[in-house]
Amino acid sequence: MVDTDIRLPLRADLAGEQPYGAPQLDVPHLLNVNENPYSPPEAVVQDVAAAVREAVGGLNRYPDRDFLTLRSRLAEYLATESGAEQLAAENIWAGNGSNEVMIHLLQAFGGPGRSVLSFTPTYSMYPEYARDTLTSYSTAPRRDDFTVDIDEAIATIGSRRPAVVLLASPNNPTGTALPLEDVRALAAATTDTGPDGAATVLVIDEAYAEFRREETPSASTLVGQFPHLAVARTMSKAFALAGARLGYLAAPAPLVDCLRIVRLPYHLSAITQAVAGAALDHRDLLQGQVAELRDRRDETVGWLRERGWTVAESDANFVLFGLFEDRHRIWQGLLDRGVLIRETGPHGYLRTSIGTAEDMAAFRGALEEVTGR
Repeated sequence: MVDTDIRLPLRADLAGEQPYGAPQLDVPHLLNVNENPYSPPEAVVQDVAAAVREAVGGLNRYPDRDFLTLRSRLAEYLATESGAEQLAAENIWAGNGSNEVMIHLLQAFGGPGRSVLSFTPTYSMYPEYARDTLTSYSTAPRRDDFTVDIDEAIATIGSRRPAVVLLASPNNPTGTALPLEDVRALAAATTDTGPDGAATVLVIDEAYAEFRREETPSASTLVGQFPHLAVARTMSKAFALAGARLGYLAAPAPLVDCLRIVRLPYHLSAITQAVAGAALDHRDLLQGQVAELRDRRDETVGWLRERGWTVAESDANFVLFGLFEDRHRIWQGLLDRGVLIRETGPHGYLRTSIGTAEDMAAFRGALEEVTGR
């Protein structure tokens, strides 16, 4: 029998906390965690399986600790996708999802006595990254349209002197993109605003970048200009590889070398490296539905606005909409009809991922039934 009178020495700041996670329910239309609704095509399945089979033959040995081949492939992908032609393997870092990459950033640049700043509403994991690395977390508000007032942001950074600034673009849960000139202004203004006159590390989280509108450039094109700029990406969304857990970032080589210090040995398994490499071989095929999802997002925004809902401008594969006096009732009403969306973001709003045509038809029908609009 376990002695229930013995207390575990849980950190005081973790007492009463619950694990992060969105509901994982078995319903017909899963629109709550911004997944790509399309399974990898059979050609991709076959090549990934072959790559994994080959990797399994060497599992008695540790994987490539610095995974230079994969980093080179990711640099080449960013050069093609975003025009970031200056990137090479030494400018890329990767982890088990962009969550781990963010933890590496705060392990290297945050910690006790240091702070990270973000602008809300934004991704709900940011304060947890800070908590887990014993870094203080503070926020400043966005405008009512969820954009960032860059002059106010620069003033806030100057007064608080954070070690790290986290800015998602497109922002989650709002979908708001950050103009490239704003990233440039922030980078130029943060060269000495960190601890002891060092730079503030400026992290642009582009997890949903492939879904951005054509006129929205990637911050990765600026990496070569600013030694304290890091741009995070993931293969979970546009590559339809949420289950593979591969996130990465682009940054100047000295910044990447700082992350290599704090990573666990052999943190990226041979299986993960094999899956990611095979997926990159089929990037055009895997991303074949990205344009379709963009169009369906814009159609969803238009449909919601026609019915009088307030909808945030979105460059992502999701839409934030409202306002609802009792958003939980609406969320539950949709769930009762087989449609799972997310109850997140500012009070009164809900967020739906963009799914297949069938998913979105079910979403529209359920929302009409529940709200009468």
